[in-house]
Amino acid sequence: MTSIDLVSRYYAAFNAKDWTAMAACVAEDINHFVNEGDKRGGRRAFAEFIAHMDDCYDEHLTDIVVMASADGSRAAAEFVVNGVYKKTDAGLPEAHGQTYRLPAGAFFDVAGGAITRVTTYYNLKDWIRQVS
Repeated sequence: MTSIDLVSRYYAAFNAKDWTAMAACVAEDINHFVNEGDKRGGRRAFAEFIAHMDDCYDEHLTDIVVMASADGSRAAAEFVVNGVYKKTDAGLPEAHGQTYRLPAGAFFDVAGGAITRVTTYYNLKDWIRQVS
């Protein structure tokens, strides 16, 4: 499986809300860097983050474009996050079902057929403006 196939599978699982399939795309020792947040290490911390996100947000990604380096060791994706803010997340505005649409991107390291690093970026100020 190519890096493009792997990252595409990762996002297909996200859109299907198949968290088990999504976690299966990442290495046991994944390094997960959340937008403007701390690093989370390991598949368990990754799964806990996904569960938290699912609790607070209902998101679907569109316009996904995946690119990879020639050797497949690195990949990147650009997409649009279409979401509903379901439950107030700590330190953020109060949730009451607001919708948002936000361009985002992510960068990946890939080794041994698994994602070993994912770093996600989006404009937090824009998101806050949309849900406030």
